[in-house]
Parts: sequence; structure tokens; C-alpha cells
Amino acid sequence: MRLNRYISNSGICSRREADTLITSGVVKINGKVVTELGTQVEKNDKVSVRGAAINPESFHYILLHKPKDTITTTDDDRGRKTVMDLVEDVENVRLYPVGRLDRNTTGVLLMTNDGDLAHRLMHPSYEVRKRYDVETANTITDDQMNELRRGVTLDDGPAAAYFIERINGMPNQIRLSIHEGRNRQVRRMIEAVGHEVVHLHRSDYAGLTVKGVRPGRWRKLSEKELNELRTLVKLFKTEVKKTDAHRPGKKTLRKPAVPKRRSDRL
Repeated sequence: MRLNRYISNSGICSRREADTLITSGVVKINGKVVTELGTQVEKNDKVSVRGAAINPESFHYILLHKPKDTITTTDDDRGRKTVMDLVEDVENVRLYPVGRLDRNTTGVLLMTNDGDLAHRLMHPSYEVRKRYDVETANTITDDQMNELRRGVTLDDGPAAAYFIERINGMPNQIRLSIHEGRNRQVRRMIEAVGHEVVHLHRSDYAGLTVKGVRPGRWRKLSEKELNELRTLVKLFKTEVKKTDAHRPGKKTLRKPAVPKRRSDRL
């Protein structure tokens, strides 16, 4: 891990501020002053800043099956239920949702304290897939399906479904995928072709699904899932322990293994 990231992950400052600390000569690795930016910290190194030992925060990765009538935010001044209430049994860890689902949208929501991964997953340049199952009040016609494929005009710019199909046996349900994640984007796209969304469910986010996880419950990502996410956004691989689905209130989350430095770029 780069030294500035190690310092930042310890919670004392940002990476840019960590660079300033390094060049000012107040950072030591194994008792020796380090001033070179880009210095790597190995697993057993001991790092101190102004004489105080620091340790990076362990990363946690939670897949939550977000239920209806839940706010995707870390707190709500109106006292409404938030996704944080569903993962409060993750002890001594402050998690953050990756992107947002509106209050009545259900489905896959990734939560983590890994800022690098979260930032890249949300950045449009990585074109992370988001698939939604949409139920409308009336049947969307073939022409309207084609219009969604070509793209519709929203108040914040054009938007198109790069994949869209009907759900077999469900005349008022379609499945569509987008790469962007603008506010209420899918609902607004459906409204743009003259329909009202009755129910919206995110069934896939970057290859992650809620299969086997009931609404309101969560599980940790497997090592395979995490490595696939990091590969998708061109980060190094890491390692986490596998786990089964959990129920809110059951305090069984363990800290993941310390990420290992890999020399090969993905």
C-alpha cells in the first residue's frame, strides 16, 4: 500500500494532506524518517506520524438487500429509517452506501468504507452495469421500448438503456440496464415515454445480485466477488473471508484479512 493511502486510511487526514506530512519529515517507517512520495508500506511495517503509531482501518464490503421505504443515506433529520439501521450490527465500522437507491426502490446496494473502490464504481468512465426490473401501471409498447434503447431526453441530459427486454409472462414488466447512476434516472426514463413506475428493483449491480439474501438482510462479499469488482475498475486484488447471509442485529461480522500487495496490474 502506498504510504499516503496508509496514512489516509488511518483516519487522520486526506491523501493530499498525507503527502504534505511525508515531505515535511514527520512520518517514520520502522523508526526511520521517510520523505519520498510513493513509498510503499509492507504488511509488517510500523508507521508513525509525529511519534504516534498509526494503523489503517480494515476494509469491509457489505451487500445489502435494500427493502422498500428505506432511505439510502447515513442519517435522516426527519427520523426515517435508513440503510444504516440495517447494518448497525457491524461493530466499530462506519460504512457508506455506494451510490443511491431512492426510498421505494429495492434491491442490490453495496456498502463499504473502501473509498477508492466506491469512487471508481460510481465514476461513469468505468461503465458499471446496473440492471433494474421495472413494473409499470400499463404495458410499455414496442415503440416505447425502442425509444428507451435510442435514448430519451431528461432535464439533465439524454439517457438510454444499453439493454432492455420484456420479462416473460409479465405484460407490465421490463428489465433494463444502464451504466449511469443519476438521481431517479430509471423512473424518469420511464416517465419520459409516458408511463408510471409501480415498482422498481435493482436486480444486478456490477455483477452482484441479492440471490439468497432476503429484504433487509445483508452479507459480506466473497473474495471472488471483491476481486471481480476490483478487476472491473482496475484496482489490485485483495482478500476477504467468505461468509453467509446475516440478519440485522446478529453480531457475527469478522474483520477481513489484511489486503496483500500484488505486483501484477489488472
